[in-house]
Amino acid sequence: MGGAWRLFALSQQEGHLFPWVPVCLATGIGLYFGLRVEPPVWALAALGLAGAVGLVLARFARGRPRIGLTALTLVTAGTALAGARAHLVAGPVLDFRYYGPMEGRVVGIDRSASDAVRLTLDRVRLDRVAPSETPRRVRVSLHGAQRWLDPAPGQTVILTGHLSGPAGPAEPGGFDFQRHAWFLGLGAVGYTRTPALLLEPPDGALVVFAARRALAARVQDLLPGQTGAVAAAILTGDRSAVARGTQEDLRAANLAHLLAISGLHMGLLAGVVFGGLRFALALWPAAALRAPAKKIAAAIALVAAAGYLVLSGGNVATERAFVMVAVALGAVLCDRRALSLRGVALAALVVLVLRPEALLGPGFQMSFAATTALVAAFGALRDAGLQARWPAWTRGPVSLVVSSAVAGAATAPVAMAHFNMVSHYGLVANLLAVPLMGTVVMPAGVAGLALMPLGLGWIGFGVMGAGLEAILRIAEEVAGLPGAVGHVPAPPATVLPLMAAGGLVCLLWRGAGRLAGLVPVGVAVVLWAGAERPMVLISDTGRLVGVLSDAGRALSRERGEGFVAGIWLENDGAPVPQERAAARWNPSGMPVQTDGGRIFHVRGKRETAAFWGCDQGDIVVTDAPRADWSCAVICGASLRRSGAVALFREESGLRRVGVRDRTGDRLWSAWPQNTAYGAERSRFDADTELCAVREEARLSPGMVREATGR
Repeated sequence: MGGAWRLFALSQQEGHLFPWVPVCLATGIGLYFGLRVEPPVWALAALGLAGAVGLVLARFARGRPRIGLTALTLVTAGTALAGARAHLVAGPVLDFRYYGPMEGRVVGIDRSASDAVRLTLDRVRLDRVAPSETPRRVRVSLHGAQRWLDPAPGQTVILTGHLSGPAGPAEPGGFDFQRHAWFLGLGAVGYTRTPALLLEPPDGALVVFAARRALAARVQDLLPGQTGAVAAAILTGDRSAVARGTQEDLRAANLAHLLAISGLHMGLLAGVVFGGLRFALALWPAAALRAPAKKIAAAIALVAAAGYLVLSGGNVATERAFVMVAVALGAVLCDRRALSLRGVALAALVVLVLRPEALLGPGFQMSFAATTALVAAFGALRDAGLQARWPAWTRGPVSLVVSSAVAGAATAPVAMAHFNMVSHYGLVANLLAVPLMGTVVMPAGVAGLALMPLGLGWIGFGVMGAGLEAILRIAEEVAGLPGAVGHVPAPPATVLPLMAAGGLVCLLWRGAGRLAGLVPVGVAVVLWAGAERPMVLISDTGRLVGVLSDAGRALSRERGEGFVAGIWLENDGAPVPQERAAARWNPSGMPVQTDGGRIFHVRGKRETAAFWGCDQGDIVVTDAPRADWSCAVICGASLRRSGAVALFREESGLRRVGVRDRTGDRLWSAWPQNTAYGAERSRFDADTELCAVREEARLSPGMVREATGR
């Protein structure tokens, strides 16, 4: 009976299995990134060969063996694909702190988290660093007075600043910027407080980037202030002029997706071009009667969408949107149904093959979660005949409400997991802003672009600006409402994969078996609700300690290490200013609620000399340890081997987990070589000496570089 039921359930999937292809591929990609040890190249090659052979064998198989073999082959191919991509983008990474002159060509301009202009440079030259060890790309934030440089694509600039290798996660299990930078080709990041200077004018090689910046500047000339900055971001993907406050308002109102060139923008642009051309051709009797006006309009709209993709820089959301639009317009050209889950699957497949690392980013996850849910929901409504029963005048408003609610529900878990926040009035804000985007902003923007060669672009951009001003006002008002934003703690690493698996089963599986997808979703919710935050967090530099108290996390410093402090507090689900968190710290010692131990943060020689000592069971975090302390010591040497450290409360004491315990040794991680370091420990032993380098065994700068990998 069970075999017959499984056979019947499988027969229901006939013709609906293609959407599972990117799911299997993504599973293999996820397995690669989940490894703690980098697999050798020969193993990746073997997996790739096995995947190719498996696909050939699957063509000759039948029934369930064919499905199982194809799925296994795709998982294998995904692992090999991700590994190949990681090796293809490999480049030098700076393994020490550099201060001195640097030179490079501007290939990227954006803004940092501190709202400073930030340049990405290639063709980098560093003083006294060999070309073979010089990163291919670096990213530098420009602080201080920068009157002498107006950044432009292709310029060669010189400056004096600080550089270091990309930092690892701020806490175990946190966002891995080292991995992110590896796939961006960034070998170092840093800043300068001295003026950057122009060495050579633009070389003319970065045509698309220069065109994007020129168009963005033209739009901002016609639309000053943040209205023009947002218009430039929507039309060109250039967000360098969008202020941090504007972004925070949009994020709080759940309207940040309006800044990203995604399905909404690509669909609206293609729709406006398609609809406008069909209307124009219908007014021309000869064309309307003799030419396939619909297909001509679709072909030209496809060209316009491709140009939009190239101009915008082609991020993950834009690539997905273009593939979806291309599939829809291609379906019009072939007289097929435009939107389907197969189209979404094809878009996901293209993105994953080109950039497997995109799977781990919120952009990919939110984009495909929303699109898959929307296509599945409206497909179900269409199949049930519900849309046809609605009065004609209600279909537009009802579709808007349904789409906003479905997309919001699908993306909410991803946004909460990555950004630790939820917008309580996001649905209301989207119901007010999205119609303005579709009926005013994008049509006027397309009209402005079309009229620019005639010198009449100001007409379209003026209307576009009025619509954007209304949207920004909506964002500001919604963000200012009491309780507009809620905060949640960071989930365990297994939560999002479980939710994704359950959601995909619910959306892609055919028949009653889809309800089984609710089980992993429920498990994920339970795991998230019971998530334990670390009792103690220690930064990888040892300059900041955070202890969880009844009032929230207490920080050992009011200033300094602000980026790390912000991440810790956000992951706790209770973001407050660092000064407020520091006010919770007891200067005489912060009690830890286990074994009567205390945690101390002692910085520098003066504090070390004045420190009266510690008892058995206490923990001292310091950069200048003393030999007469009888308690456990955590300092720079151990932290450089482990990365940031988290201590979790257990009945037997404290369990110590380092970043290295979670990330392992991968291509993109920088750990000291030839340094023994154990795996995750089941219990923190207060009698174990964790600090290998004491004050009396000081290392020379060259030895420090070799020992720390920095």
